[in-house]
Amino acid sequence: MDSVHALDSDYVRDQLVPRTTDVNQKRTRPDGAWVLYWMQSTQRIEENWALRAAIRAADKVGKPLVIHQGLDPTYPHASDRHHHHILHAARDTARDADARGFAYQFVLRRRRDDDRRVLDRLAADAYCVFTDRFPTAGVDARTWRLGERVDCRVLAVDSSCIVPSGLLPKAEWAARTIRPKLAKLRDVSLERVEERGPRRALTRDEQQRLDDARRVDALPFRAWAERDADAVNRAIAQHIAECEIDHRVAPVTSFVPGATAAAARLDEFVHARLASYTTRRNEAADDWTSHLSPDLHYGHIAAAAVVRAALASDAPRADVDAFVDQVLTWRELSYNWCLRTPRFDALSALPDWIQRTMAAHAADPREETYTLEALDQAETDDALWNAAQRQLVQQGVIHNYARMLWGKQVIRWAPTYEDARAWLFHLNDRYALDGRDPNSVGGIMWCLGLWDRSWGNKPIWGGLRPMLTSRAKLKFDVGRYVRQWSGRGLR
Repeated sequence: MDSVHALDSDYVRDQLVPRTTDVNQKRTRPDGAWVLYWMQSTQRIEENWALRAAIRAADKVGKPLVIHQGLDPTYPHASDRHHHHILHAARDTARDADARGFAYQFVLRRRRDDDRRVLDRLAADAYCVFTDRFPTAGVDARTWRLGERVDCRVLAVDSSCIVPSGLLPKAEWAARTIRPKLAKLRDVSLERVEERGPRRALTRDEQQRLDDARRVDALPFRAWAERDADAVNRAIAQHIAECEIDHRVAPVTSFVPGATAAAARLDEFVHARLASYTTRRNEAADDWTSHLSPDLHYGHIAAAAVVRAALASDAPRADVDAFVDQVLTWRELSYNWCLRTPRFDALSALPDWIQRTMAAHAADPREETYTLEALDQAETDDALWNAAQRQLVQQGVIHNYARMLWGKQVIRWAPTYEDARAWLFHLNDRYALDGRDPNSVGGIMWCLGLWDRSWGNKPIWGGLRPMLTSRAKLKFDVGRYVRQWSGRGLR
């Protein structure tokens, strides 16, 4: 049930109500030792609605708060890249938690047969459990499974959206339908979430009880804070090497993860590039975008903080409005789709007109076909597509406009529409730093017609909007982008 009053309504105010979902409708446990916040998708201390709700609950019942973050090797496409990003960012989270007096722990499960019941034991001693509401990356599925297993109330809180997701109870049809609704609620939803430390810390006995419930060592972030950066990097790399994950997908060391770096990226973008965003954002070789998509995906920065900074800038209004539309309208349209649509990443979820056009053109012959392996290795005859794939593999991102072309081309090359869908998700989620995000889901499904209209009736495309490399040259300097990522001129 969405938008319920978590615990008692007298400490839940304003946005917490439409942000909160009662996962299992069970009772709280008065004899519990602590209030537990299970940090999943909102990996930050600042501006965290779920943390805010957990603090208020802990203060109301006079119990300490425990923040638990974990990482295991079982998530799809688990690799050095994603582990590296999460572990390095957790250093900021641990530092910020320590500064506020929070009891924060990070537990790394290295092997698939390692102890997998740490969270259950923590919840068994909890008054109640708070966690993040996030429809992709397996977060909601894990949350609902926990709610079924444990005997206390589990509440999931949306910290990802600017406008509380509970205020939009149905899937929106397009940007044009959600945009005016978000616009009416935007300013009142931009409130800064102010957290304070919990009123009561763990006693020595409670700390021992926490250690006993965990039974495994948490990563020693406090000790690492006193070591030089190279030593910490080596320690994290060693932990990653011990994990049962895909070691072929290397970390993106050029992108520094975490709350501190995300704030710096936002500041640099607002002061150096926002003022010409509308005229230069499509120039893929210059990459005039914000670079904040991975930060938003992992929750290292709040979307509201991004929009507040843009609105407070001296950039021209057209540039500010265009950027805010990306962060607010398109990002929250994607979140709304994933939250309100069963099997949101399946072809069967797409509108009826797309089902009809795909059925009519399913047998159309493909002039060119490639295997998934060829696409993974950027071994096609399209230099622009190869450049975009190489950027994805090397940087973990693709420039926004090149990414649309990257997705559309696979429709032409895959044997079936289902192959195209599955391959796009595989490549994106394996390599992209913002993979398995609602925004990624929205982008891929848009390539397959979501939120669009019919564009005629062409072979293979049917009524889907066609996008071809030959026309990309009208949008940006394709040759320069190709040379940047392949060392070769455009074929």
